[in-house]
Amino acid sequence: MNILITGVGGQGVVLASKLLAQCGILLGQSAHTAETIGMAQRGGSVTSHVRLGAAHSPLIPRGGADVLLAFEPAEAARNIAFLKPDGALVVSNRGIAPSGADYAPAEVLAWLRANARRITELDADALFAATGSYRGLNVALIGASAGLLGISPGTVESALRGLLGDARAEQNFAALRFGAGAAG
Repeated sequence: MNILITGVGGQGVVLASKLLAQCGILLGQSAHTAETIGMAQRGGSVTSHVRLGAAHSPLIPRGGADVLLAFEPAEAARNIAFLKPDGALVVSNRGIAPSGADYAPAEVLAWLRANARRITELDADALFAATGSYRGLNVALIGASAGLLGISPGTVESALRGLLGDARAEQNFAALRFGAGAAG
């Protein structure tokens, strides 16, 4: 299973890749990850490659991602070439404009709907209303894609506890449940 995760600095892309790799390990699969980080600060592009199962390289080739998890619509558009023709896009609808840029996330989402065969949109404002924070967006997106990845919510919860301990467990579990519910 090849999963490309993309967003901007500060959204939890790297943590999400560690979480998915840990889920794979808990399921008895080998896990490979690699990150490419744009500007080394909040707001720069961040992309993480996660490969579960047999892989000769940690990097996913263009057209090789089974799932594209996008924390931000423009980053989804920037990386859609990595998605397989029959791959699934799971994207947050909350745009983060680069400083000084004129950016319309709704237009980018419309373009994504026209260019991805399978798309699940996660309503970030509804996540905020349900959990009181946007911080769980990474976990909510994993929850929304868990069925596509063959990962149960219980496996994600175990991986969360292993990576974060109990300190933020309940907030992350709420985000996980929200994402799973958003996937239908």
